[in-house]
Amino acid sequence: MAIHAVPAGKGSSATIEKCQVCGNGNLQQVFFLGYMPPVNIMHRIGVTPQEQPSYPAGLLFCTTCELVQLGLAIDPRVLFPPDYPYTSGTTRILRENFADLHKECCKLLRLEPNDLIIDIGSNDGTLLSNFISHGHRVLGIEPTEVAKLALQRGIPTIQRYFQPAISPEIRAEHGPARVVTATNCFAHMENVHAVLDEILKLLSNEGVFISESHYLIGLLDRLQYDTIYHEHLRYYSMNSLKHLLAMHELEIFDAHAIPTHGGSIRVYAARQGVYPVRTRVQEMLAAEPTGGHMLTRLREFRQACMVSKLELLSLLSSVKKKGLRVCGVSAPSRASTLINYVGLDDSIIEYVVEIKGSLKIGRYMPGTMIPVLDEARMLEDQPEYALILSWHIADELAAKLRERGYKGQFIVPLSQPRIV
Repeated sequence: MAIHAVPAGKGSSATIEKCQVCGNGNLQQVFFLGYMPPVNIMHRIGVTPQEQPSYPAGLLFCTTCELVQLGLAIDPRVLFPPDYPYTSGTTRILRENFADLHKECCKLLRLEPNDLIIDIGSNDGTLLSNFISHGHRVLGIEPTEVAKLALQRGIPTIQRYFQPAISPEIRAEHGPARVVTATNCFAHMENVHAVLDEILKLLSNEGVFISESHYLIGLLDRLQYDTIYHEHLRYYSMNSLKHLLAMHELEIFDAHAIPTHGGSIRVYAARQGVYPVRTRVQEMLAAEPTGGHMLTRLREFRQACMVSKLELLSLLSSVKKKGLRVCGVSAPSRASTLINYVGLDDSIIEYVVEIKGSLKIGRYMPGTMIPVLDEARMLEDQPEYALILSWHIADELAAKLRERGYKGQFIVPLSQPRIV
């Protein structure tokens, strides 16, 4: 194993001293954001503040396989508690992305109605709903209580962590899978080699593994320091992902950028030689910086993040000195990193608003006393400024809030914090 053994007991963590992919012990720290709370531990409003865990968040670079990775692995029971408040179905861009994934799969893989589609980390079943509505057999695997939402929608779901014992049981009951998907979770699971071994056990000989993950190059280009948090153990480039999959005799035969989460990649992999490799795979690999160029790019990223942080604080300082009010818009996981890294609190951001029905309403932002409220509050109060924490869908959020009557100005953070 690349990660040292995790001590027994909920809440434990393990320092990553060897690369999670190749086992190389020469890891270089390229960015340290400080000590961060788990992004989805959100205490209910009104609860007396108590001691809360915070963990070091630092990026490491492997000089051998060039994987960028977090320096600490935390017990998944801490990161993904039963009351995990995230649901993918509430975000339009995700719903559209999953509909596109289904359409693309049917065209590229020529799926048959009886083909089995398995989704790891299936959340509320939004992805699988596209397949089940077109007659395919589906099965979701989701460890949190959100699985119950999928079951209520008639989407077969197992509420368990994706662990070694699960694959033989699934295969015995459902047969081999034509497709296994892992969208926005393939970088989350700790022992990635064991995960891939289990995925191979699920797949038929012609089966395809489809992953969607934050794309390292996009993260660097758009200064997305807010995507660095403990759920994300790995930040894949195409080259590091190719190296990982090849260790399991899997070959990337198609890949392309997708807009989800501010910039991700969708990657199709199968056993070597089963599908012809499309030209754009080689083009993406060739376009990435490697070796010393990647290390330089990571160090430039660290410097730019520091400047961006100071610029956002300066902008907010000028607003608060005038006695003006600021609220936050949207409470994705990434907002926790931004708020804690920049050092914002409830004297700067009075509250954060979420759309009606969000499981995060009625809770505090992690590590703070900033409450999350229904967006109706913002429309009633009309604070002069609104910091868009889901900056990657800023245009969509701003347009909707304007339609609903918000009259203030919006602040967009990150690469060049600005008022729009």
